[in-house]
Amino acid sequence: MKKWILMLCLPVLLCLSVFAADMQQAEQLYREGKYAAALGTYEDLLRAYPNDPFLYYNIGNCYFKMGSRGLATANYYRAWRANPRDKDITHNLSLALTASGEKFVPAGMPAALHQAFFGLTLQELKVAALAGLWFFGIMGTFWLFKRRFGALVIVSLLICIVTGGWYAWRSKIASQKLAVVAAPIAELRSGPGDNFPASANVAQGHLLLLQDSKDQWYEVIVKSQGLKGWIEADTIEKI
Repeated sequence: MKKWILMLCLPVLLCLSVFAADMQQAEQLYREGKYAAALGTYEDLLRAYPNDPFLYYNIGNCYFKMGSRGLATANYYRAWRANPRDKDITHNLSLALTASGEKFVPAGMPAALHQAFFGLTLQELKVAALAGLWFFGIMGTFWLFKRRFGALVIVSLLICIVTGGWYAWRSKIASQKLAVVAAPIAELRSGPGDNFPASANVAQGHLLLLQDSKDQWYEVIVKSQGLKGWIEADTIEKI
């Protein structure tokens, strides 16, 4: 039996060993200032282990050191979505956004409230909402058939409303299509083409809300400035 368990665990252990070795190599390259080489290793690892928040974080660090603030912001944002409670990820995302003239915490919103609201991932919130619904169902059944636990029915209903509303609100935010300006400067035009006049220049690192697309152009809203227009696809990075 032990032999079979060892055989089943061996591939996993080998994968973890290879991952650790590659991570160590990338970290060494980063410490030596070889950011492009470290970036290549991190991106290879990301293809093997997609959506790993710390790979996104390290990729963001490489881009930031290389002067690509927009691509750094995009990867910090991906890392933060996957792990919003990590202090280093949150700090670097806030730093990158601030350097681009953006705000991590919306104006007028207390930082503690922002941290609490985004403290759980969307998947964790979904589980919490389903658990709240299950709790309400159990308590409601007891009350219907036994006329007992009336107070717990009210509590479970409140939990169900809070977690369900929280999940719905976060889902609405997550459904927004975000991008960041990756080019040093992107021209905001009145229509999807070079023949339309440019109304503004948007600097690298600014967050965009994607509204529509046509050919190689995206209709966007510049979040920090409230400007709306069309931007070439190759000047932005989708998040």
